[in-house]
Amino acid sequence: MYSPLAISFIKRENGIAMKCDVILAGVGGQGVLSIAAIIAQAAVSEGLAARQSEVHGMAQRGGAVLAHLRISDTVIASDLVPKGGADIIISMEPLECLRYAAWLNPAGVVVTAAEPLVNIGNYPELPEIIAAVKGFPRQRIIEAAGLAKEAGLAKAVNMVMVGAASPFLPIAAQALENAIAATFAAKDTAIVTANTKAFQLGKRAAENPSAGVPSSGGSV
Repeated sequence: MYSPLAISFIKRENGIAMKCDVILAGVGGQGVLSIAAIIAQAAVSEGLAARQSEVHGMAQRGGAVLAHLRISDTVIASDLVPKGGADIIISMEPLECLRYAAWLNPAGVVVTAAEPLVNIGNYPELPEIIAAVKGFPRQRIIEAAGLAKEAGLAKAVNMVMVGAASPFLPIAAQALENAIAATFAAKDTAIVTANTKAFQLGKRAAENPSAGVPSSGGSV
């Protein structure tokens, strides 16, 4: 079976436009917009076009955050992903991915962190949320907090999620790693190393969901 990246190159060789529409969701303070920026930067470095639109919800820490990211090898007409058009939903917590289920196309994949961020009084029971996420035909549920700690930086959960999404993006993993390194280049070398390791651990978890991490992941 071809990877999404290989398929994108095959499409280009056959004169078919390649596109990848991404919905990124989470809660303020979780680094959703950093994920969008890194993926967009990596896409541009690969010679692709990228357009991003941000919706901050409550526009404060704890409020819903949404970003639309569109990647293509041709001109992109609009910043916004249409309902039913998203190839990937990347979510920093499981309830937020369900909020945008209507945007996912039938062949799309949901990649979400397993850990909830309870920011509302009537937050549903976690087993119910996880069961709903597992109802998507293609999904990954990533124990991102544990992987970030394993990488040596608890705050690197969003880089774990970039890694978890990477097998489904038409972008080389090395381009994404380079974008991560560039983003944190002004910080200590240890920060760059930890964020890069977080990416690698997230990628491995998404590629091998039955290998033990995460235990609650699904199949694609």
